[in-house]
Amino acid sequence: MAYTRKDAFYKKAKQEGYRSRAAYKLLELNRAWRFLRARNRVIDLGSWPGGWVQVAAKAVGPSGRVLGIDLVKLEPLPLANVTLMQGDATDPAQQQNLLAALGRPADVVLSDMAPKLSGVREADDARVSVLCQTALTCCDSLLKPGGSLFLKTFMSTEYQPFVAALRTAFRTVKTSRPEATRKGSAEVYVLASGRKNMV
Repeated sequence: MAYTRKDAFYKKAKQEGYRSRAAYKLLELNRAWRFLRARNRVIDLGSWPGGWVQVAAKAVGPSGRVLGIDLVKLEPLPLANVTLMQGDATDPAQQQNLLAALGRPADVVLSDMAPKLSGVREADDARVSVLCQTALTCCDSLLKPGGSLFLKTFMSTEYQPFVAALRTAFRTVKTSRPEATRKGSAEVYVLASGRKNMV
């Protein structure tokens, strides 16, 4: 969904060189929860335009690795520990490419994926649910046991069932609405930590 409102976080992102205001949501919650650490290997699903990749690359440092993948081609980032790919992360062939580039399953999977909203609540809730399930399913192949999934979801009729599914698949689940979230937005950010052997 395209936004044209030039709020304080939008302007701050432009001034500080981040590709999106969403970078500040990841920065804030990583300060609180410390799930991105030095030497981590990270996969960012739906990573366009690249703001989360920038934050993750700084957090994991030169000994870490960050892979960003999106259906939309991303502009290159001049960061030695970053690889950007265009493709569908649910495609088994692309998953193999991601794992080959990373060298092993990820310590952290990020997902800021969001659908194009139609304004019809039931349809939009269903689209959000599909993307959340997509991120969770990708963890089967891409996230190591004990690893973390950090993703965006939305308050809807599907929210509680999805959180219940995360609690089955991970040892701990935390939720938050960071300061950079727009007022009136239904966004919720979820950290699921300690992936069990089966998702």
